[in-house]
Amino acid sequence: MSQAKIAVSVSRIEQVSPTVKMFEFVAQDGTFTPFSAGSHVTVHMDGLQRAYSLMSDPQQCGSYCISVLHDENSKGGSSFMHQQIAQGDRLYLSPAQNFFSLEKETQGRQILIAGGIGITPFLSYLYELENAEMDFELHYCFRDQATAAFVEQLQARVGSRLHLYDRAKGQRMAVEQLIKSQPTDSHVYVCGPQSLINDVIEHGSQHLGELHVHFENFGEIASEGDSFEVYFQRSGFSLEVGEDISILQAIEADKRINVECLCRNGVCGTCETAILEGEAEHRDHYLDDDEKAQQKTMMLCVSRAKSKRLVLDL
Repeated sequence: MSQAKIAVSVSRIEQVSPTVKMFEFVAQDGTFTPFSAGSHVTVHMDGLQRAYSLMSDPQQCGSYCISVLHDENSKGGSSFMHQQIAQGDRLYLSPAQNFFSLEKETQGRQILIAGGIGITPFLSYLYELENAEMDFELHYCFRDQATAAFVEQLQARVGSRLHLYDRAKGQRMAVEQLIKSQPTDSHVYVCGPQSLINDVIEHGSQHLGELHVHFENFGEIASEGDSFEVYFQRSGFSLEVGEDISILQAIEADKRINVECLCRNGVCGTCETAILEGEAEHRDHYLDDDEKAQQKTMMLCVSRAKSKRLVLDL
């Protein structure tokens, strides 16, 4: 899938916590198109592409806003945004995409669960929830008050429907207890660390059913494991994929092949590639169990090799 990039200018940067910056973009040729709550955009920066949730009002298209956590273990994206980008700079965005949309055709309660920077997609959710006068509550856990972003704004906006869990104060979210206390027609949404997502998926599926559980990773899923070789059949060369990078990251560092990936965490399917030889270790949430067992395709952003060598149709 190839999409036209949108030329933007950085109109505002705000340090919203010691580790989180908010970036506001305006389109150089006018306004953006409306988006739906839960959407993200991909920011293109010096050969890197990183997806970030849109947190602004979906119907106010004069600007787009994202927030970026400065990750100490960053492989380039967050460090670039925090250290290289200044107000007035010009960048390119891919059009907004949504793989984490709000279930509007329901009368059930909407339970939003955020961990750390995973709060960002829910900021756009609030506009749609409030406009539709839907029943919702927001549960937000973070390391400490100093690093939590948007707490004061959320307290003023959400009021008693906001539940905070400050780990520095010994406050822990009891996910199983929280979900079991909800009506069975509720929908639960989670964005944050993988451990939190896994916990919500497990207990949400048991109590509410899989179709009532919705999740999004707020960054690239770590793709770590044994190193392996990938041979690109059509391009005629091989790359070694190291222990701590994904196939997609190896391709991007090499720069001889262009592969588009909208989500970078195994959800959207845009980097799905045919396997010609070898066996993949599937880590995505796009293929079903039968498709994974068939070993015909794989997602380059998260999946790895079970064998020491893969041959791909690229």
